Parts: sequence; structure tokens; C-alpha cells
Amino acid sequence: MLFGKKKEKEQRSVLEEEQMQSPFRTIIKNLLENKLAMGGLIVFVSIFAMCFILPIWFHQDLNYQDPTQKNIAPGFSFLSVPSDLKDNAEVIEFGPTYGVGVDKDGYVYEWGQLTKNLKKIPADMGKVVDIAVGQDHVLAINDKGTLYTWGFNRMGLNVIPPELKGKKIADIEAGYQVSVVVTEDGKVVSWGNTSAVDISTANVKDEKVKEVKANIQTAIALTKDGKVISLAKKETALDNVPEEIQGKVEKIALTDKAAAAVLKDGTVKVWGNNHNHIFSVPEEVQGKAVDISGGRNHLVVVTEDGNAVAWGGNENNQAKVPAKATNIAKLASGYYQNCIIKEDGSVVTWGLKGYLLGTDNLGRNVFYRILKGGQMTMTVGFIAVIIQFAIGILVGGISGYYGGTVDILLMRLAEVVGSLPFIPLALILSALIGNKVSDVGRIIMIMLILGFLGWTGIAGLVRAQVLAERNKEFVVAAKALGVKEKNIIFRHIVPNVMTIIIVQATISFATCMLTESGLSFLGFGVAEPIPSWGNMLNNCRSSEVISQYWWRWVFLSVVLGLCTVSINLFGDGLRRAVDPKANER
Repeated sequence: MLFGKKKEKEQRSVLEEEQMQSPFRTIIKNLLENKLAMGGLIVFVSIFAMCFILPIWFHQDLNYQDPTQKNIAPGFSFLSVPSDLKDNAEVIEFGPTYGVGVDKDGYVYEWGQLTKNLKKIPADMGKVVDIAVGQDHVLAINDKGTLYTWGFNRMGLNVIPPELKGKKIADIEAGYQVSVVVTEDGKVVSWGNTSAVDISTANVKDEKVKEVKANIQTAIALTKDGKVISLAKKETALDNVPEEIQGKVEKIALTDKAAAAVLKDGTVKVWGNNHNHIFSVPEEVQGKAVDISGGRNHLVVVTEDGNAVAWGGNENNQAKVPAKATNIAKLASGYYQNCIIKEDGSVVTWGLKGYLLGTDNLGRNVFYRILKGGQMTMTVGFIAVIIQFAIGILVGGISGYYGGTVDILLMRLAEVVGSLPFIPLALILSALIGNKVSDVGRIIMIMLILGFLGWTGIAGLVRAQVLAERNKEFVVAAKALGVKEKNIIFRHIVPNVMTIIIVQATISFATCMLTESGLSFLGFGVAEPIPSWGNMLNNCRSSEVISQYWWRWVFLSVVLGLCTVSINLFGDGLRRAVDPKANER
């Protein structure tokens, strides 16, 4: 008997095998055979997983803005020190997106994302011995103390002040949009955009200055007798220099909101604002520090044994010192980058390498905002679809089952709702509401509008399916058994048409995503700083962005296009799997 059954099974035709399968297994089989549908599913699931999983590890404050990082093109070149400089470096400094170095022969190198003006290195500088790097300009001095400058000529940055002509320069510093130099006789001269950066040399006019440090807001000076003096015209937290350190300071450093000093006994003192726990100086550096440098929100110290210790902000690994950073001869920190030159002239760098998909006009990471924007757009679309289908199934089920007057009234209601001009109505609501609701309230309102105005097509589909099912034998049997009508509709009929409803849901989901993006693009929708794919595209409407900052809209458009097309491909494949005869029509 067993062998007979086995032989009988082997003789079954493919058609007979399919007839014995459950409808669900048949649908799955048909769907798996559709390569386009499965490809669409894989693409969508990949995008969905990236948007909802990657931000767990790759986090950034949605309110974050950084003018020094705005409109940076994709790439990872910030730390790409030229090979000719890696083992022959004398000085290296970092700007926000680029680096400049000098080898032991006084030759200047540049790397990273450079503007046209930054590439115009003066040819007649001689042997360069020191450099300073600002936002988009560079200062350099040669072995004779002569000063040179190049880069963006904002507010006359490339024009050396007349009072410096013929004077030897002892120290140079390039701030956010300013230049500050110290002459050989200890005088300080500054120039550039002094309206954006609060600097006044009047505070040190009677002092002999040794060196200066500048950040994006102001500067401080270290005198030859070991005192620290703020160069700010307005009172700031940096003015509160601890009295006990005056006259004992050897080195100084600045972050955006704090200042630090290395004293003669090797201890480190920090004052100003305690951002990123910058006051929490590691115990292992106290009494051993010999040099210090600062980035925007972190500090790095070199100890007497030649090792580096960093603390503060670490969002770009700028406070994570690599193990090979030993035997340090010189130290430099940029905005989010660090560099040490070892005693043998070799270079070790760490920190921000660049951005995978670039940054936007506020210095925000485009890749991260695409992920977070995808979360928002998909969430809005998903909840809107749930609302649409809840209303559509309810209205369509009742209308199709009862027919008659109920059917006429409900379908006329659907026609009225369906005839409302969706986009103009949304824009009118936006104008009326304005800023009267919170960001969360605005998002909820978008979901409700998409849901309450988009159910009519689903109601019509469900009605048609219920009309086809309501006179079948299982419905008649349920009526004969006294089953309540609401149970017949929602427990017997609707489950039998659920496959068609699921197919429609996938297509409606893509439509809701596109609609949300369109609303946000037009200004009604998810508001900044919360990202959505729509409001991100809204920020790319200008011809300048389209032509010069292509990465801000190209990658986003590709992701949005892939997401909607993949959903539609899967939905179409699911429809064909549910109704194979559709291929013949």
C-alpha cells in the first residue's frame, strides 16, 4: 500500500498538485515566481530596514546645525593626507572640510574639499614654517617671518593690513572668518569679518602676547608672562579666567564654548561653558600635560610620555585617540579632526573623514536625514492607509451587504468626499492653521486628512467584492443559522475578500507616501526641523541647489523613487498572484 501511494503521488500532474494546494500556498507560489515583484519587495524591505534600524546606531540631534559644515559634497577626503607628506610632515592644520600641511622642506600641501580660491597657493613664499587654517582661508609664514594669505577674500581676508608690512610675524591664527597674528614684538593684529566674530585687540594693546587661539565666535591670547586674556568685546564666559592660573600658563586652546590651559606644572584647567562635559579633564593628564589643542567641542592633550588623551564631543570619533598615536612631537586639532606628527615625521589622523551623501544648507548630514525622513514619510503613509481601510471596509461592507437606500446614500457620500480637491483643500487648511498647532499636531493632522479623504476608492472596491460574495452559499448558511448581520459582513464576507484588500493596501501605501511628500514639498506637512522626504525636497527648489548642490536632491529622489516603484511592483505582483487570470485581460 505504501509503495502504491508513492507511485500514485509521482504520477500526479503539475495541475493536479496545484489544485490540491491551499489558496494561500498558491498565492505565495505565484508571487515567488514573479521576479519583478520579489525584487520590489527586497528593495522596499531594504529601504525600510535602513530607515528604521540604522538611526539606532547612527544618531544626530534633529535640531543640530553647523554653519561650518554646510553644503559639503559626498566623500571621505578630510583626513586624506598626501602620501608625500605622511612621513615628512612639519606642520598640519585642519579647516572644517580640508587640511593643509607643510613638509620639512617648507612645501605646502592641501587635501579634502577645496574651493577654487583655496587651491591658489602663492608660488613665491619660500620655505614655509607655520600655517593657520580658517573656514575657507589660510595664513602662512616663512622662515623669514613674512606673512602670506590665500583663500576666500571675505571682508578683505586676503588683504594683509598695512601695519603688518615689513614686520616679522611670531604667531598666526585663522578663525571662522577672521585672521589674527602676533608680531615679533608681541602686538596683536586682527582683520576679516569682525561683525560675525567678536574680537578686539584693545584688550591686549599694552601686553606682550605670545600666541592667540580663535574659535567661531571669539579669541583668547596668551601673554609672554603666562597670563590669559580674552579678546572678546562683549562679556562672555571665556572672560572668567581662573585667577589662580594667571602667570602660570604655558599653552592655551579653545573649543566653541570653553577655553583650556596647560600650566607650568603640567595640570590642565578648563573654564567657560561645560558643553559635552568638557570640564571633566581625565585624571591621567593632570600633572603630565605638555601640549593642548581644541576642536569645536573636544580637547586633546599630549602628555610628557608622548601619548595623546582626548575628551568632550565624540560624534565623529574625534575624541577616540587611535592606539598608534604615540611618540608625539606636534599636535593639531581642527573642527572635528585631529592630527599628531610623531618624532619620526609620520602622521596619524582621526576624527571626521567626510559625509557619505554630503550635507545640506544647515550643515546637517543628508544620509541621516534621508533615514529619519523615511521614517516619518513611511509612518505617515502607514497610519493614513490604516485609517483609509478602516473607513473604506466599514462603508464598503455595509453598502455592499445591505444595498438599496443604504447603498445609494453611502456611495453618494463617497462620491462627495472623492470629489473634494485634495491638494487645494490641504493648502487652505495650512493657511488657516499656520503655526497654531505643534509639530506633532501637524503630523497627526496630515495622517487624518490623508485617511479621511482617501477611503473612497477602497470603499468602492470592498462594496463590489461584497456584492459578489453576499449571495454565496456560505452567506446563506450563516443567515439560516441566525448569525448576526455585522458578523456575517466582517467575520465571513470581508475575510474572503481580504487578499484583494491587501493588494490595494500596498498600492495605497505608496500613494500616501507620495502625497505626504507632495504636501510637505508645498509647505503643508511635516515642518522643520523634523525631516520628511517632502520637506527635504522643498529645501532643494532653488536653481542654485539643483545646479551646484546636486547631492541634496539626487540621492533623496532616487530613494523616494525606488521606494514607491518597489511597492507598486510588489503590489502589482501580489494582484497577479491573487488573480492569475488578470494576466489574460
